[in-house]
Amino acid sequence: MSKPKLKHNKKRNTAFLYEALVKELTKATVEKNEVVKKQIVGIIKEFFATGKPLARELDVYKTLYETNDVDRETARALINESKRVYFSMNQQDIFNEQSRLIGIVNKRVSGAVFGNFMPNYRNLATISQIFDIDIPIKTRIILEQNLTDFIVSEEKETKFVQPIDNIIFKTFVSKFNEKYNGSLLEEQKNLLTHFIMAQDKLDLDFKLYINEELNRIKQVINKSIEIKSNSKYNEINVILETFKDRQIDNKYLEDIMYLQVLAKETE
Repeated sequence: MSKPKLKHNKKRNTAFLYEALVKELTKATVEKNEVVKKQIVGIIKEFFATGKPLARELDVYKTLYETNDVDRETARALINESKRVYFSMNQQDIFNEQSRLIGIVNKRVSGAVFGNFMPNYRNLATISQIFDIDIPIKTRIILEQNLTDFIVSEEKETKFVQPIDNIIFKTFVSKFNEKYNGSLLEEQKNLLTHFIMAQDKLDLDFKLYINEELNRIKQVINKSIEIKSNSKYNEINVILETFKDRQIDNKYLEDIMYLQVLAKETE
């Protein structure tokens, strides 16, 4: 299938803006750059809090780029409904908020944020273009077919996931450096978002989320024949049990993110 080459303004793509900020925040968190981290947290809270114009638009994007392994009819229905919701929004409000966000990022952080590499950039651009009323009908149909193929695929491509043997033997002894070269899993982004929003006070909601996520990881790992046949299986289960008594800090966060990679690789 042909893939139309169209000019795309990534700074007018709300999903790209959000993903670029999350990536920059991840770097700042791991590098312990408290000044940058504080600035980005404030920006995310200001522009992507529930009910904000950019948060509503981001939800539409996420419906499309976080969905996979559904039938084609469902995929097409998701695209059509997403377009309906998108075009019901006030486009001028969205444009104004994007402009304000871009200006604040340039002033408080750095324009380099917009240069962050996004492995899923092509898909984010495709979604943005199907929402563009100026795109020719034929081109829009081709883009929607490409997006449908993406949604029905069984698994999203990610460069972050490593071979299972490497993860099992290096999970708890190596630095968390792969995240700079590849895309974060959705589970990892959710973990970071919950952690960031709760940093001022690690409240009950965050702790409940952590418990649910650890239980999910444990269930996935316990179902894996590959891991059960490995000598590190018992060690991983012991580590899972220790989380409830550990202090919540950057190392705690990194270890959970490693486990999320392991769980993803064995699903």
